[in-house]
Amino acid sequence: MKKTDIPLFFAELQAANPHPVTELEYGSHFQLLAAVLLSAQATDVGVNKATRKLFPIAGTPQAILDLGLEGLEEHIKTIGLYRSKAKNLMATCQMLVEQYGGDIPRTREALEQLPGVGRKTANVVLNVAFGEPTMAVDTHIFRVSNRTGLAPGKNPLEVELKLLKRVPQTYAVHAHHWLILLGRYVCQARKPRCRECRVSPWCDFKPKTQKP
Repeated sequence: MKKTDIPLFFAELQAANPHPVTELEYGSHFQLLAAVLLSAQATDVGVNKATRKLFPIAGTPQAILDLGLEGLEEHIKTIGLYRSKAKNLMATCQMLVEQYGGDIPRTREALEQLPGVGRKTANVVLNVAFGEPTMAVDTHIFRVSNRTGLAPGKNPLEVELKLLKRVPQTYAVHAHHWLILLGRYVCQARKPRCRECRVSPWCDFKPKTQKP
């Protein structure tokens, strides 16, 4: 994708969805962190189904600790890898209570010290909770960045660093969500819906899908 096309690409995404938001449901910064932690290799829909029952009774780090490991597992057992996620979330809650008074740290370095929290999760929290222009590269963003030519790379970190350089600052805060939604609903893995794509004029992808 030409550098001059990038502002046009994002302007179109902004026009279609001026204020994009995460599809994960949460009521506090901690609940956002917990939901993102639980969403690894799982769908937002599946995580929301579990947290709708979990958060009303255990929506803070201390409440999760009070619930206990078995109680937490019971609430999230419909989510993939729930046993390891429950252990990580419990350990994270312990650290948050002991080191941060139950609050969420605001730096990537501190967030990544929490069990089960990697760079992608930290970037989501920094972006959604604190409005920082981070790029949390999941499978959708990785695919869209490579397929369109926006920020091609061999691994998520390479794509992330290229996005940080290539995305205009005007669009940086919301770019993460626009790209995820584009990949999730339009630029899909097996059959990209190019004919319905508003940003196809600036996309490098050549084998466009034809009329049905």
